[in-house]
Parts: sequence; C-alpha cells; structure tokens
Amino acid sequence: MSRSEAEQRHYAAFHELAVRVDDAPTDGPEPTDPALPQLVVMGNCQAESLRLLLRGTDVRTVRIPPAHELTADDVPRLQRLLARTDLFVSQPIGDGYRGLPIGTDQLAEHLPADARTALVTPIRYHGLHPWHVVAHPPGLEDPDPPVAAYHDLRVLTGRRGPRAAPPPGAVEEVGRRSVAELERREALHSSVIVSDLFATPRRDMMRTVNHPGNSVLEPVAARLREALGLDPAPPGLRRPVLDAVHAPVEAPVVAAWGLDGDPEPDWRVRGERVPAAYVAVEHAAFYRRRPAVATLLRRRFAELIEVLGLG
Repeated sequence: MSRSEAEQRHYAAFHELAVRVDDAPTDGPEPTDPALPQLVVMGNCQAESLRLLLRGTDVRTVRIPPAHELTADDVPRLQRLLARTDLFVSQPIGDGYRGLPIGTDQLAEHLPADARTALVTPIRYHGLHPWHVVAHPPGLEDPDPPVAAYHDLRVLTGRRGPRAAPPPGAVEEVGRRSVAELERREALHSSVIVSDLFATPRRDMMRTVNHPGNSVLEPVAARLREALGLDPAPPGLRRPVLDAVHAPVEAPVVAAWGLDGDPEPDWRVRGERVPAAYVAVEHAAFYRRRPAVATLLRRRFAELIEVLGLG
C-alpha cells in the first residue's frame, strides 16, 4: 500500500522529497549542515522517540517509517539512505522481517565501511503492568483489542475482580522475569545495556508494557550516544514521548514496589480518562468475536497466567 501525499511529506527526507517550510518538524528545527554526520534509527514504536532524543547540534537525523510499516517500495530508498548514513542505531531485526530484506544484518550491508552502529533491544517491562501483554503473531489479522490495544490476562481468563488478586510475590516475579528477558536479549545481540534501569521500578518508567517514558529513554539515548562515539548532549527534546496511552498502575503494584502516590485504576488515552471497567467490557466482547486470538494468547502466555494465579 502506497503512502498518501501527507504521509510522504511527513517522511519527506526518506522519500527523497525537497523539504518545504510546512514540513518543518513540530519538535524544533533539524540541523541541515551536510558536514554533520547523518544518523538513522531503525525499529518500531520506540525508534522515533530515540531519534528525537538523540538529536543535537552535532548530528543530522532522518525520520523514517517504523519497521512494521515498511513496504517493498521502501526498500530501495532505505538502502540509498543507508549508503550515505554515518551513524546507525537499530533494534535487532531478523533477516527477512515481514518478507522484506530489512533485517539488521541485511541493512548493515548497505552502510559505508566507516559507519558506526549501535543496537538497542526493544524495551518491554511488565513489572508495573503485570497483567498486560501485547502480541502480533504472523498470520493473525488485527489481534489488538479495541479502546486500549493491550490484552489484560484477567479479562482473557475471566478472572477480574477480587479473585484476581495476585499471589504474594507475583508482581515482583513478573518484574524479575522482564529484566531477565532484557538481559538475555542484550547478551544475544551485544546491544546497549538497558536492563539495569529497572533495578528500582518507578511509575514513570513505563506508560504501558512496551512504551517507556522519558526517565528510561533519555538515559538509553545517552548510552547510545556514547556507543556511537558522540559527545554527551542534553536530550534532543523535552516533551513526554510515547505519551498517548497510559495503562493503570494498580494497588497491588504500588504495594509490591513501594511506589509513591496513589494507585491509578483507570486508563488514560490521548489525555482522556477511560474507566478500566469499560475497557474490560469491550475486550471481553472482542474475545467472544475473536476466539482464535483468545486461544493463541492463552497458549502463548500460559506461564505468566500461572505466575499471576489466573490458571
């Protein structure tokens, strides 16, 4: 599917279009000095936030579509972009991702010989939202539930309410497992270390299980700068990133980690409070309409369901 003209203008440099005044980014001007090294960040939802945080007076960055939105038509222009890229940051992506030659190793072949690269694993942390999961298995169309695109294992198993209180130590165990998985991926891909940032959980660390807040992504960006051989610099923007959806931070989680403040029982979606009860009703109806999604989730997250006492 080709992008609309507005979408192409959004990614003007990627689409090799002359940048117009009305293409100017809302987060401030980008350096354009061709003598500055060009930096590209490849990945999914966290990549654009990292690009914005990596901006500075010492680099030029190029906004590109997230990996899951790339098409066959994008591949040649991405390869041309990488051929003139000096600094490349990427999430580890397997060869042939979504049927395209856009795996990390495949893309690295198009970089100049002297380009510098740094890998960073996608950050998922369940310690603040232990009941929530995301899954996008190949071949299963539109697996996200409505309203808030995060599956709640209590709704999935029909165990919402007092009966769903986690067993003692369950929240902490879910957090430990998240950190262990980050450590495993860091070792596997020799990526920049991020797992240690979760040694002491705080509520501002994650908006949702896969959307870190600034308190996580800013130090990650600083570590990426160091890995790329750049000098330290303040974050390239100050506004909150990945801020559209905030998941509830519930009482058992506040108690388990000794978090400051009161529990937050409801969702916040694009600045509006959305009652968790309403989201649960909508999700339960979704599972009735999509039993294949429910079956896959129960199978994929069976171990987590047991840890949380929902089996």
